[in-house]
Amino acid sequence: MSLAALIAAQRAEHGIPHVVSCRALGVSQAWFYKWRRGDGSPRRQRRKALAATISYLFHKHKQTYGSPRVTADLRDMGWQVSPNTVAALMREQGLVARRKRRRHGTTKPDKSARKAPDLLRRDFSPREAPNVAWVGDLTEIPTDEGKLQLASIIDLHSRRVPGFAMDIHHDAALARAALCMAIAVRGGSVAGVIFHTTKAVNTPGRSSPQPAAPPGSRSRWDEPGRL
Repeated sequence: MSLAALIAAQRAEHGIPHVVSCRALGVSQAWFYKWRRGDGSPRRQRRKALAATISYLFHKHKQTYGSPRVTADLRDMGWQVSPNTVAALMREQGLVARRKRRRHGTTKPDKSARKAPDLLRRDFSPREAPNVAWVGDLTEIPTDEGKLQLASIIDLHSRRVPGFAMDIHHDAALARAALCMAIAVRGGSVAGVIFHTTKAVNTPGRSSPQPAAPPGSRSRWDEPGRL
């Protein structure tokens, strides 16, 4: 309970006049009556407006701005305010900037694996017909419930995705599932297709054996080659 609230309670519960309580507690009557009426001073009104503007800027930038960057925006808007004041108002409102997540690459080549020939020669331009050249990749997708791994197959002719698969593990089984789906969507027979992708990578804590060749293919996921 605040001091002013205590003075008000003494009057309501015990009939003690405000002037007596103020004198006994060593506070001015003017301060107490100002508390009862509400502080409508220009300083208080400015602080309320500043707090509202800080909240607006914080959410405008998707909760990623801390007090220094919010202060810079306020000054651009014409406010004369210090970073310490902005930081204090942000703490009062519980506004804490979120840290940006660093993206880490998950595809790392196996240095001990045999180097496969690059049949595409880094040429990813559109092909003249479907099922001539496919490319694949493994991508990490952050979600509110954790990370998901997406394996996708793209036909360079139309840039369509005939096959994909998702799982929580980044391993060869996921890559094989995407390739099996692409082969099935294209009728089960894709002999002669050049398939190029990055090498598969083991996931810590889970073994990632080399994938067996999917039905209708004659190559492994982790090696560019012909299906």
